[in-house]
Amino acid sequence: MTDRRPFANPYSRRDFLLRGGGFGVLALSYLLGGNPLFGSLKKSSSPLGPRSPHFPAKAKSVIFLFMEGGPSHIDLFDPKPMLNELAGKPIPPSFAKVITAMGEFNSPLLGAPRTWKQHGQSGIWVSEWLPHIAECADHLAVIRSCWADGINHSSGICQMNTGSILAGRPSLGAWVSYGLGTENQNLPAFVVMQDNNATVVNGPRNWGSGFMPAVYQGTRLSFGTEPIPNLNTPDSVSAEQQRGKLDYLNELNRRHTLNRQQQTELDARIASYELAFRMQAEAPETADISSESEATKQLYGLDTRETMTMGRNCLLARRLVERGVRFVQIYHGAGNKWDAHSGIEKSHPELCRSMDKPVAGLLRDLKARGLLESTLVVWGGEFGRTPMSEKGDGRDHNPTGFTMWMAGGGVKGGQTIGTTDEVGLHAVQDRLHVHDLHATILYLMGIDHMELVYRYKGRPERPTLNEGEAYRKIAG
Repeated sequence: MTDRRPFANPYSRRDFLLRGGGFGVLALSYLLGGNPLFGSLKKSSSPLGPRSPHFPAKAKSVIFLFMEGGPSHIDLFDPKPMLNELAGKPIPPSFAKVITAMGEFNSPLLGAPRTWKQHGQSGIWVSEWLPHIAECADHLAVIRSCWADGINHSSGICQMNTGSILAGRPSLGAWVSYGLGTENQNLPAFVVMQDNNATVVNGPRNWGSGFMPAVYQGTRLSFGTEPIPNLNTPDSVSAEQQRGKLDYLNELNRRHTLNRQQQTELDARIASYELAFRMQAEAPETADISSESEATKQLYGLDTRETMTMGRNCLLARRLVERGVRFVQIYHGAGNKWDAHSGIEKSHPELCRSMDKPVAGLLRDLKARGLLESTLVVWGGEFGRTPMSEKGDGRDHNPTGFTMWMAGGGVKGGQTIGTTDEVGLHAVQDRLHVHDLHATILYLMGIDHMELVYRYKGRPERPTLNEGEAYRKIAG
């Protein structure tokens, strides 16, 4: 039945503008900005265009080295003589009880028979498992008093990436991309790499954009010799043909979005097509490390099979931030390999050897190129390990006290922040929650975590869930 109400209108206001001549042409020209098919029209601003920080930034980019599975702080950066004295005995009742993932709180304590030494002028303690990183001690701010809420990998990794133990929120890299954009429009703002083909716990939601537009999510570079598969145009298609097809496709897509403004996935797809076209010129050169000197390759451990993969990822990370990429995240031990419920004396040394030299090489290379001052390097996992034993020769998850470190990006090197108790179970002094860590990273990037707001369904959302405080004393 035809609607005969006097003011019934089958078209929306947007339809009226599109069909009404002059104003519609202006609106369409703005949305199609820059399309050669329509001549020289006003180009809309990129959602990833560079933006000014809230205050002068100490760091321009972040490299987050994520040890998936939870490295043992009490075997790497946090020596506990009492733990060795009490090895084989139950934990004394004076230590507050915690809920462990495997429920073995009352298991005998497992000693950490490491050879500990103080390194650098600062005298930071590092175990024999990390000899190369130990040589960079004066660049490190070792935070021994971290704590989190998730007791299993899914919730812990989710929180370390997004601030929440529950899925659905934007990742830290997405927030940085949203807040600052990128300085290179020919490369992704947020890049993710991992050291093998295993599935990282939670998968892409670790680097997703949650309720924000999908354009802010991370771009994963594939493992292997071709980090960006299917990027290159077939030889039979010329650049002009490719450009023409892309322009026509974007015209159709942009018209399709006019009445679907809330469907950000299509906007992200359009942006990814455009980015892919631009990346065809710059990304292959960025990923091609053949131009690097032999000395640089050796610095990262590319000459040794054990360190080759992580070395390549760390070298690519340097090349990416060197070219203006804002946030790079590398998963080491992808597939939960740092999870040491048993056999820690075998698994941890192997993992340490595969990443120790590459990470130290990254720090040294950034320093030599004048990039360490503007690049914040973050190292850590979703939690640490318990002082209690599991299966006799392993350690359970420990979110109540663990270690992370930061270097570069305005951080004062050669300092140790906070403490855990005498056996490394609880953070007790200068405790820094995941929200505090995220607020600190954002602070070093020139972002006030309480002022970076994205409105979702009328609610002001912030990267740290309206919690946390930046630890400003970490800065030099």
